[in-house]
Amino acid sequence: MSDTIGNVRYMVDDVEAAVEWYVKHLGFSLLSSHVPAFADIKRGSLRLLLSGPTSSAGRLMPDGEQPRPGGWNRIHLIADDLPAEVARLRAAGVQFRNDTVTGPGGSQILLVDPSGNLVELFQPARR
Repeated sequence: MSDTIGNVRYMVDDVEAAVEWYVKHLGFSLLSSHVPAFADIKRGSLRLLLSGPTSSAGRLMPDGEQPRPGGWNRIHLIADDLPAEVARLRAAGVQFRNDTVTGPGGSQILLVDPSGNLVELFQPARR
């Protein structure tokens, strides 16, 4: 196996809409686009692969199951000021899955991308 940077793949319904959402709301930058099948975007050391229904990742599995967006796995982004980020994103019309939850490790909230994939914003507790 290669020691290159790790990537996360999200299945999305609409690659173009997903790219626009991640760039506009979460500060990702576009690396390459092969709309409507695929695009890859980057934020810091995270490369996010956005795969649409016509991508190779969207092909039927041997048992006939179709890969699709959604589920509870998610990328986890650190926020310096979670309340300010939540206010900014709410004002922009971003959909949230829950309200901010606080525990011993910090505070978190879940955003929902245009295809139903989750993104967690997390602010670590002050030590």
